[in-house]
Amino acid sequence: MFDPLDLLTRLGGLAQGTQLQDYGVTRMRLSRAVRSGEIERLRPGVFAAPGVAAGEREAARHGGSLTCAAALRRLGVWVMSSETAPHVWVGHRGRVYPHSGCQCVSHFFRSGRVRFGVVDVETALLHLYRCEGEESFFASLESALEQRKLTRSARARIREVLPTHAKWLVDFARADAGSGLESLLRLRLHLLGIALDCQVVIAGVGRVDFVVDGRLIIEADGKENHDGPTKRHKDLDRDAAASALGYETLHFDYAQIVHDWATVQLSIVAALQRTAQRA
Repeated sequence: MFDPLDLLTRLGGLAQGTQLQDYGVTRMRLSRAVRSGEIERLRPGVFAAPGVAAGEREAARHGGSLTCAAALRRLGVWVMSSETAPHVWVGHRGRVYPHSGCQCVSHFFRSGRVRFGVVDVETALLHLYRCEGEESFFASLESALEQRKLTRSARARIREVLPTHAKWLVDFARADAGSGLESLLRLRLHLLGIALDCQVVIAGVGRVDFVVDGRLIIEADGKENHDGPTKRHKDLDRDAAASALGYETLHFDYAQIVHDWATVQLSIVAALQRTAQRA
């Protein structure tokens, strides 16, 4: 007979009692394991091993698997939102189980067998689109593509499921975006009719995020990439080298791109007008 904790761990840390019983674990043995603290009963018929992440535990208690932004974050994909409430996929005809302190957001979209744990990237992206809209979806899509977390067939399935007016986002997405901020910047400027050359290598300067019209360099400075005096000094050296070659450089951070886009847009448009006049 399997040990309940060992079996739960082998099954990913979460399982229904009926699944454990299929492997020969009796109800009496499960009850003893719960009383001794070896495992936890999340709700009637659902058990968890110690160490399972809080979001996945809440999702299982609610009746499904973790999805949307929280799932993408757990899977290492860049997400724009900072929401903390668990989003739970319970399936097209799934049942939701009320529980104490529940703040879960239920997702019924998409048929298929719901398992405990975290959904796949494809499903999480589709739920993210329905929850947070096109910009958030696009940034996370490019992050997933850059990390090779989506197969070509998964990308095609996502495009097929999206509304007709949103399919172009999948076609426009690239697999070489340096960050979610770069994705947002490229998407927003594209909608303004401003075309960008991405990840450009300039002799004497190095690789830059974007170049517009061969004259303006735009850098999207994520906090993780540009904190600290050493990296700031390196940026200044690069900007000086670019200026010597006739480029103007603009830097924008996360807060500016996400929360103060109007200022970013005005700055870029004004810089393009200046460089056009000089040319």
